[in-house]
Amino acid sequence: MNRQSGPSPLLIACALGIEHLALRTGDRGGAGGPVTVLRTGMGPKAAERSVARVLADPALGDAVVLATGFCAGLAPGMHPGDLVVAEETRDPRGTVACVGTDRLVKELARAAPGRTLHTGPLTGSDHVVRGAERADLLATGAIAVDMESAATLLSAVRVGARPVAAVRVVVDAPEHELVRIGTVRGGISAFRVLRSVLPAFFEWHRSLLLPRR
Repeated sequence: MNRQSGPSPLLIACALGIEHLALRTGDRGGAGGPVTVLRTGMGPKAAERSVARVLADPALGDAVVLATGFCAGLAPGMHPGDLVVAEETRDPRGTVACVGTDRLVKELARAAPGRTLHTGPLTGSDHVVRGAERADLLATGAIAVDMESAATLLSAVRVGARPVAAVRVVVDAPEHELVRIGTVRGGISAFRVLRSVLPAFFEWHRSLLLPRR
């Protein structure tokens, strides 16, 4: 499965077309190795299938995997455009620890100055979370929820051991609930934030490639 030489590639996985567009139009300079941006489709099953399929390619067999895109914040005081850096992702099938969270926070603060950063558990759901369900998930200790990150990382580590992470941009929060996911297409700040943070992903990936001392 593993490639014979060269740095491990970076696989960035997102679900929506608008997320994919933000990542494709962001600053692609500074990558520390080959980069693939994968649109998995919505939902945990689609994410799991897409990631497993792509990682079956020998060229990507040892890829570092980062799940990204939009999410719903669970804690009061979160706002659209805030960034969530997962310490772990979790869903009913298991929990996956994220790697290099401190480095991601540092690089994201540099790439998106002035944006509020939240760190903590990111939980998975198979549906858009609304209303009182937010409070139920917050009570578990999670700070945000999305439909693909947990499935993406679980699928990635099941294929083979590798560094994984998840970074999400809040589009929906307790005091700022969306009526429908299509509202994202209205040009809210989350699109611009996601497009701006691509260099932070590259710097995080580069840090993983450095020799250990």
